[in-house]
Amino acid sequence: MQSRSLVGKTALVTGSTSGIGLGIARSLAAEGANICLNGFGDLQEIAALRAAIEHEFQVKTIYSNADMTQTSQIAEMMTQAQNEFGGVDILVNNAGIQHVAAIEDFPVEKWDAIIAINLSSAFHTTRLALPSMRAKNWGRIINVASVHGLVASAQKSAYVAAKHGLVGFTKTTALETADSAITCNAICPGFVLTPLVQKQVDARAERDNISNEEAKKSLLSEKQPSGEFVTPEQLGALAVFFCSDAATQIRGVAWNMDGGWVAQ
Repeated sequence: MQSRSLVGKTALVTGSTSGIGLGIARSLAAEGANICLNGFGDLQEIAALRAAIEHEFQVKTIYSNADMTQTSQIAEMMTQAQNEFGGVDILVNNAGIQHVAAIEDFPVEKWDAIIAINLSSAFHTTRLALPSMRAKNWGRIINVASVHGLVASAQKSAYVAAKHGLVGFTKTTALETADSAITCNAICPGFVLTPLVQKQVDARAERDNISNEEAKKSLLSEKQPSGEFVTPEQLGALAVFFCSDAATQIRGVAWNMDGGWVAQ
C-alpha cells in the first residue's frame, strides 16, 4: 500500500521529461505530490506523459518548457508553479547536459552552457523557491549532482566543475535553512542508463565493433564495481526518503548511489 505521504505537496523537477528526472517525478507522484514537469520534447508526447501520470497517481500536473540557461524563463516557470499550486514544496534540480573534450579543445560555448544548466539554474530555482518554503516552514530541495560531484574523470572538466559546485551549493543551502523545516541534500548517481549514457554505449559499441550489451558491460567495468546500472526508480525512492520525516536531520549531504564507484 502506498503511504501517499506527499498528498497536498507540489514537486517541481527540472529536466523531467525523460531519464532520471522522470523517474524521480513519478516516484514523488506515487506519494501523492502534484508535479511540475520541465524539459524539452515532443509536445504531444509530453501531453500523453502528463495524462498518464495524472491517471496513474491521481495527482495534478503542469508543464514548463523553460530553458535552464535563461533566468527569465526560470522565473516564469516558478511563477507558473506559484500561480497553479501556491508554490513549490519539493524542488528537484535535475536538469543537466554533458560534453566530453580535453580542456584545451573544450568549446567555450559548451562550458558556458554546462555551467548554466548544471549549476546556475539550481541557484535560480532555489532562490525563487525559498520564500514560499520559508512562509510554510517546510521544504525539500534535492540537487541531482553526480559521482562527478565527488570525484573527477578526464575529458569532463565542465561537468565535473559544475557538479562539484552543485555539491558545495547544497551544503551552503543546508546551512542557511538549518534553523527551519527546510532541508537541502544532493544525490550523486553513478551510471544510469539514461538516453545520455545510452549514446556513450552506442558510440563504444561502434568504436570497438562489439554488441550493445558488451558495450554496456565494458563501460560499467571501468567505474562501477557492481556491474549494474543505477535505475531512475532507485533514485526516485531515495528522493522520496529525503522528503520523509525520517530524513529531517539529513542536511547538506552528498549521497552517492553508484554501485561502489566512489568506494574505490
